[in-house]
Amino acid sequence: MKVIYQTSATAKGGRNRHVKSIDGILDLEVRIPKEMGGSGGYTNPEQLFAAGYAACFDSALNLVMRQEKIATGTQSEVTGTVGIGQNETGGFQLSVKLSVSISGVDKEKAMELVEKAHSVCPYSNATRGNIDVELEVI
Repeated sequence: MKVIYQTSATAKGGRNRHVKSIDGILDLEVRIPKEMGGSGGYTNPEQLFAAGYAACFDSALNLVMRQEKIATGTQSEVTGTVGIGQNETGGFQLSVKLSVSISGVDKEKAMELVEKAHSVCPYSNATRGNIDVELEVI
C-alpha cells in the first residue's frame, strides 16, 4: 500500500486519562463509561471509533454516489454505533452498526450504495472479518 496520509495520537493513562494527536488538534480527556464501571462524563475510545467510522463511511458513500452519478444535492447521513463486550475467551470485542440515510433515493438503491461503500471504506476494509458490522438503511 502506498500511504497517502498518516497521523498519530498518544494516550496517557489508557481509558482513564488523556489522548492527543501529534498536531494537537485532537486533545481530549477520556474516561471509562459509567456502564463499564467508570466515572463517565467524558468521551471514550468507542465514541471516537464510532465518529471516525461514521465520517469515513459517509465519505466512501459520497464517492460511490458520485461514481454512480446520483443527483447532486443528495444528502447522506451515517450514524455509527459501537458496542464493546466480553468475548468467549475472556477478552473484549467490538461490534458496529452503521445506520445510513440517503435523501431522495429509494431503500433498495440506498442499500446497494451502502454495500458498495462498505467495500470501499478503509474502516470497513480494516474491520472486515474481525468484528461484526451491521449495515442498515433508515
